[in-house]
Amino acid sequence: MRIDEISAIVVDECISIHRELGPGLFESVYETILAGGLEARGLKVARQVPVPLIFDNHAFEAAFKIDILVDDRLILEIKSVERLDKAHARQLLTYLRIFKQPVGLLLNFSEATMKDGIRRMVNDYKPE
Repeated sequence: MRIDEISAIVVDECISIHRELGPGLFESVYETILAGGLEARGLKVARQVPVPLIFDNHAFEAAFKIDILVDDRLILEIKSVERLDKAHARQLLTYLRIFKQPVGLLLNFSEATMKDGIRRMVNDYKPE
């Protein structure tokens, strides 16, 4: 399955969750429900994936954790904040670069509509 198809499934699932539950819950709640919904749709899902980092010849086993990794290639960063800011986007771009992945979705469930809470981020993306 192409990454754009996976992204479309994720967006559809996020919109369904937001319509049912609305904004205002903790990020962990949205993460849990989204992961379950994506698995039910046949996607491989890993939550809180530790990512090692080597910096200045020092290895850090779990320098950071990816909220959700879909099919070993689409990074999802879940937020439940009043408004996304540039730091959130930089965070996801850094994850994409370190994890060597082309596409990630920044998902803010606290927006009035889920459509307003979705940001697609690319890191030297090359269509399949």
